[in-house]
Amino acid sequence: MAHLPDKPAFKVLDAFHGQGEIWKYIVARVNKKIEVIGIDTKPNPNEFVLFGDNKKFFPSISLEHYDVIDLDAYGVPFDQLEYIFDHDRRKKIHHKIFLTFIQSIYGRLPLGLLRKLGYSEKMVKKIPVLFDRNGIEKLKTYLALMGVQRIFIKSQGKKYYIFFEI
Repeated sequence: MAHLPDKPAFKVLDAFHGQGEIWKYIVARVNKKIEVIGIDTKPNPNEFVLFGDNKKFFPSISLEHYDVIDLDAYGVPFDQLEYIFDHDRRKKIHHKIFLTFIQSIYGRLPLGLLRKLGYSEKMVKKIPVLFDRNGIEKLKTYLALMGVQRIFIKSQGKKYYIFFEI
């Protein structure tokens, strides 16, 4: 909550909404008007949620209308990050990003992320487990390459809650 926009009202795009529990919790505890638009692959009968794959929705959503983008994924939302970085550079806009990074013990990092860090597809295919080590360090390097100057991380086991601004 310490990283929320410093204004009385703002909009959130919650790209992995689920039941929306995180934002319901925040809305109930802060004195701000927060409008949350959720996207999820499972329908939510209790509220309006864009139903489907967020990667397909992103090109049709005006991201500039949102102050916060929440990428609370079970995994590594690399494709979504790539879209947001590209969009924000083209439009010259600014977002606060909340990101959850989860890499299971044998979890694969996205090939696109590894390519951005200079690893070729051929290298990764030869010894994939070698390149999947230290996933959080690789993500931090990627964010630095994308121009992110400061990140805040809270971790619990192999789950990392990250905040940064573009």
